[in-house]
Amino acid sequence: MSTNKRDYGDLLVLMALAGFTLWYLLDAIRVSSAVQNLLLILPLSIVVLAIVLLEVALRLKRGTLFTRPADDSEPLHRTLPVVGLFAAYVISLEILGFDVATVLFVALYLVMKGERNWLLLGGYSLAFGFGAAFFFAQMLPYPMHMLVLQG
Repeated sequence: MSTNKRDYGDLLVLMALAGFTLWYLLDAIRVSSAVQNLLLILPLSIVVLAIVLLEVALRLKRGTLFTRPADDSEPLHRTLPVVGLFAAYVISLEILGFDVATVLFVALYLVMKGERNWLLLGGYSLAFGFGAAFFFAQMLPYPMHMLVLQG
């Protein structure tokens, strides 16, 4: 028989995310309320806040806002490889470029989480990695080191 235990961690993370999002949005408006400044920040802030509200509402409806199953813990031996993979990703950004490093990170993470469909794994990794790289290359005002998507 599995019982639930009290846990406020998820709620604190959701509230911190909402608080940071509101602070960032209000600070951006304070600095400059020009449309160009808020073109990305305002819609993204609305999406983040909507996701937080939806998650809180769903957890309230299920009665799981402050509880977690007693056996719902991720063992350290399954968490540390992900931390190591992320460290390798950050270190490889300068060597491989943001585009290739992101594709490899996503692919290796999916393999670590048990994905064995190579078509899905390759397709998702390529689409997400190059899509994110292209997005950031277009949005950031400074050049990013890329291996494939140069220019």
